[in-house]
Amino acid sequence: MYTGRFPRPGSIRTRRGPPVDFEDDAGREIALRAFGDGPVDDERDALVDMYLGFDPSHRSLGIPPVRESRIRKWQDKLLGGYCVLAWHRERAVGQAVLVEDEHGAHELAIFVHQAYHHAGIGTRLMKALLAYGKRQGVEDVWLLVERSNRPARRLYDDVGFVVTEDQGHAVVMAMSL
Repeated sequence: MYTGRFPRPGSIRTRRGPPVDFEDDAGREIALRAFGDGPVDDERDALVDMYLGFDPSHRSLGIPPVRESRIRKWQDKLLGGYCVLAWHRERAVGQAVLVEDEHGAHELAIFVHQAYHHAGIGTRLMKALLAYGKRQGVEDVWLLVERSNRPARRLYDDVGFVVTEDQGHAVVMAMSL
């Protein structure tokens, strides 16, 4: 939870919210859709399948959970917020969410399946989520990231987040939309 001032970076690039279709850096057709607008009937089950296939080395700060029952319970909370999914055909390959905290700010979480890393999906998914959140009236966004997670920190820097708090093993990053 972040309760400090939310920075307003001077030059945040305009972002396009879902729906967004693009070819990733590996040549795959990727579709970004708000939860509920995806290509399958049961998007929640598709998300559970994605997380069941997550390599344990790609888990951060204890998430995503490992067991199916815990993944489903965790998704109950996440899907109560604003959610954008990345799809490769009918397979969920990424999820980004904004979940409102008790102070009215929104915590951000983003996950891309390891088979789809380093292809530009995370950047586009993040930008689409922030645009979607802004359209929904979200103003302040924060996240917690492990200090050692350089790829994630670089992504957050690139879209305009700034470090607002140091917690030793992790940092809080925040921004206003």
